[in-house]
Amino acid sequence: MKRWTLSGCVLAVAMIAGAGTAGAADCKVGVAMYTLSAPYFAAQQAAALDQAQKAGCEVSTSDGQNDMNKQIADIEDMVAKGVKLLILNPRDPEGLVAAANAATAAGVKVVVMDSSINPDADVVTQVRSSNDQNGYLVGQWLAKRMQGTPMKIALLSGSQGNEVGRDRRLGVFRGVVEGQLTNEGKSSFEIVGQGWGSWEQEGGLKAMEDLLTAHPDVNVVIGENDSMALGAMKALEGVGSTDVLVLAAADGQKEALAAIKEGTYGATGLNDPDLVARTAVDIGLKAMNGTLEAGFPKLKLTEPAVITKDNVEKYYRPDAVF
Repeated sequence: MKRWTLSGCVLAVAMIAGAGTAGAADCKVGVAMYTLSAPYFAAQQAAALDQAQKAGCEVSTSDGQNDMNKQIADIEDMVAKGVKLLILNPRDPEGLVAAANAATAAGVKVVVMDSSINPDADVVTQVRSSNDQNGYLVGQWLAKRMQGTPMKIALLSGSQGNEVGRDRRLGVFRGVVEGQLTNEGKSSFEIVGQGWGSWEQEGGLKAMEDLLTAHPDVNVVIGENDSMALGAMKALEGVGSTDVLVLAAADGQKEALAAIKEGTYGATGLNDPDLVARTAVDIGLKAMNGTLEAGFPKLKLTEPAVITKDNVEKYYRPDAVF
């Protein structure tokens, strides 16, 4: 675990709208990530760290290294060290419930971000992009782009049992069906195989290589995030395949957006790690300071969008962390 400390930043507090006042002496924040293996998660942690430090808080961060037991131990360590607010990106929606509940019972305000947790967990709220709606918009775009062409789809999924990945892929398929029905009056597509890429570019590369060996006639690749889809592009380049449409259900990674601008990548859903993380921290600070409005929803979603060549300039930032 790494620890950063920022004190004496009373003036910075005023710059955070609605977050309330805090000082390092009484504001200790923990950011417990289940992995930092993909650029998205690193950017998310950096944004949460920055937002809490701007409020004058002492911040502890941890990397669960994709190991649920380690993440549970990380949370227990943060609670023992006196954090007042825990920003949690959980490895497993069920496996982290007990740890989240124990933190809350110890007086810690727990805000879940990005990945989901069982709705019965005792947390302030969950903050994430709309995985289903982002997927749905991407699916509608795909149906229009491939209108009249039979689709043989290779699916690159993150990790088994992950609800985010499930919601993203099902959202895409729902959008494809609705788009085809609207455009063609019928729906038909084939998922020739599913590979597991652990949300990483290298994982996407390996999974795509295996899928291409079994299904060389693939003409569409759908990644549940940009990192895996970018890895798939490397696999396609390796076999000289240039006529496969690659896209992702979500993220908006700057490398993917650059490829969209170039026309080598189809589309992706908007899942801004900076926005999700800063929103989670601001809500958590309000909860910690007693200024969060009564009846605040247990789920806070950011606005969904599909990013394509038509609107990529609106979202592309070459200097972005992610």
